[in-house]
Amino acid sequence: MPTAQPAVIQWGLSSYSGWGVNGLQLALSWTRSGRLVPVCSLPLRLEDIALSPLEWRRMAGFVRESEALCRQIAPHAGQEIGVSVPVLRGLGNNLVGSRSAEGVTLKGQPTVGVCYLEDSVIDAEGRARAEPCAAIVAGSSFVERVLTSAGIGRVQTVLQGVDPTHFHPAPKVGWFKDRFVVFSGGKPEFRKGQDLALLGFRAFAERHPEALLLTAWHNPWPESARSLEANPAVAPVRFHENGQFDGAGWAAANGLRADQVMDLGPVPNADMARILREVDVGLFPNRGEGGTNLVAMECMACGVPAILSANTGHLDLIGADRCVPLTRQGAVTTSFGTDGWGESDVEEIVAALEGLWTDRARAAAIGRAGAAFLAELTWDRYADGVADVVESVL
Repeated sequence: MPTAQPAVIQWGLSSYSGWGVNGLQLALSWTRSGRLVPVCSLPLRLEDIALSPLEWRRMAGFVRESEALCRQIAPHAGQEIGVSVPVLRGLGNNLVGSRSAEGVTLKGQPTVGVCYLEDSVIDAEGRARAEPCAAIVAGSSFVERVLTSAGIGRVQTVLQGVDPTHFHPAPKVGWFKDRFVVFSGGKPEFRKGQDLALLGFRAFAERHPEALLLTAWHNPWPESARSLEANPAVAPVRFHENGQFDGAGWAAANGLRADQVMDLGPVPNADMARILREVDVGLFPNRGEGGTNLVAMECMACGVPAILSANTGHLDLIGADRCVPLTRQGAVTTSFGTDGWGESDVEEIVAALEGLWTDRARAAAIGRAGAAFLAELTWDRYADGVADVVESVL
């Protein structure tokens, strides 16, 4: 039986961020399937990774090999070094690439880019950064269009997934009883559109006193939440004494009563399912998504009807009757490239909420259709798609 091919994941793993969950799920899936042998070239912060005791036991070899690789490359701090196995390099805006421990850049045989970007401008330096990549995995059709429009080839879209063992329809526990619960998630920033969610919910709640805004707003870089203040219709953001974003305080500053909002802060990815199943609707008026928006995908997978802005990466999720699309998308002007972004209309957000509140049978049908669609978009499917790209350029 041939030995499985090792593959290096060159970005950090975590249960609390999109990139972190992406890498963690690749490692879990490949460890189970044996399709590739994953190893991470950044130190594993085990306190940031939430796994079951069984998963930790089965991932013990991955942890050991990752720690060994980090020790091997540490003496080469700040350098680029070649390795004889495939390397997955995370690519962000303008194709800036991820690095390994001690700032080392690994050049694989081959190097395959994994790209999520929001800034639609790619300059000559960005195109040059793409050159070492034998292929690039785009996280959405939007990203593929941006890359190909910049003259970058060898690009293939592979949509992210959900873990169906966690994210699937199941009964509510019933924590909120007679409340109508609207969920808003993601790291608070202008791009994610929490300001629009807040304004839309506030108007809706004026007519529906039983409405509750349940949020999981956590940003590892709290200061970037100040970008929400670009919208003059909302109050300045608030912070706790420890510097973390104060979601409930910001909501109160914008006119919500204490009993109208509950902010959960950071939540490990695997714990989100039991939270999402308690809500009535997910609200995602995001201005720009490089990927397909993991939180929205997980919401839909749990059978919760989702309201999605019809722009960028969300377009890969939107389909007939499986969500409520926000189609009034205005232009967004910032200091960087926002081609394909969209400014959702607050009145349309309110109308979407009203529609789901009024017609619960339709809301349930949308939730079922969304869950059926997401049942096919698993992390194992994603991991196989990435492995296909890697193996195609070996």
